[in-house]
Amino acid sequence: MHTLDLRDLHSTEFPIPDEMQGNIAITSLSRIYNWSRRSSMWPMLFGLACCAIEMIATAASRYDFSRFGMEVMRASPRQADLMIVSGTVTKKMVVPIVRLYNQMPEPRYVLAMGACASGGGPFKEGYNVVSGIDMYLPVDVYVPGCPPTPQALLHGLIALQKKIDGQSLANLDDVPWYGVGPSEPTPIPILGPDIIDPRQMDLIRRQAELAAAGKPYGVRELPPTIKPEPEAPKVAAKAAAPAAASDDPEKAARLAKREAALARKRAAEGGQPAETPAAEATPASGRQAAPTGKKFDKEAMLAKIRERKGQKES
Repeated sequence: MHTLDLRDLHSTEFPIPDEMQGNIAITSLSRIYNWSRRSSMWPMLFGLACCAIEMIATAASRYDFSRFGMEVMRASPRQADLMIVSGTVTKKMVVPIVRLYNQMPEPRYVLAMGACASGGGPFKEGYNVVSGIDMYLPVDVYVPGCPPTPQALLHGLIALQKKIDGQSLANLDDVPWYGVGPSEPTPIPILGPDIIDPRQMDLIRRQAELAAAGKPYGVRELPPTIKPEPEAPKVAAKAAAPAAASDDPEKAARLAKREAALARKRAAEGGQPAETPAAEATPASGRQAAPTGKKFDKEAMLAKIRERKGQKES
């Protein structure tokens, strides 16, 4: 059983005599309030998957988290202040989980136990599993593992106690339930063809109206692109290339041969005789290229081959 030690509450700069350390404590209201809450956390009794087995083992006699004042696991959300999400959260189950969270009184905390509750785990890409309960509920502590051991869960509970110790009643950011006005309930997801966040209903409605009107919807708006440079410099560079090649006679001859070969190829593909220059003189030999405008006749070539084979056999 957890006993009170007044020296744990002493948090001021005023000295206390040694003989009175166990009888007097000078502290703040926030410190007393946080100590009472951290020492009497009541988890809600429910489990989702294999992580629930480890949570049950943590509550059993071997590990016994009643040493931390957490042994009272309540079956009703209205009597619990800690939700341990232990296991895989499916899209069908996230709806009652959020509803139970809204029924818990404040102050309330959420502990995501295991890889599935923290980020989807091995089922992250599944069609029926949410990618972490923190997409729908504010999570205070994450306990990694698949599944985490009872020691890991105890470490997460101790981390939650340390977080509670650091809260202050004067800072509304730490304890928002003491803010001005009632707190807004967490929106309950809508289960349909796919899970829908009610906070995005305006966006979904606009997309549906665009789809019904036959207009493009779900299109991402890309940032304006930089206009390409004008093509004039490239054209000028291409025009200057033959002029530069004409300075080299050998290069000019090679380019002329290439143009002639391309002309013959285009003529053969189109069935038209190629327009071959009258003379293709090379500076080395000065010979003229023979006109090559004749179309290749495959049947005539095969007939010549058969005739030669017949002469050899005879």
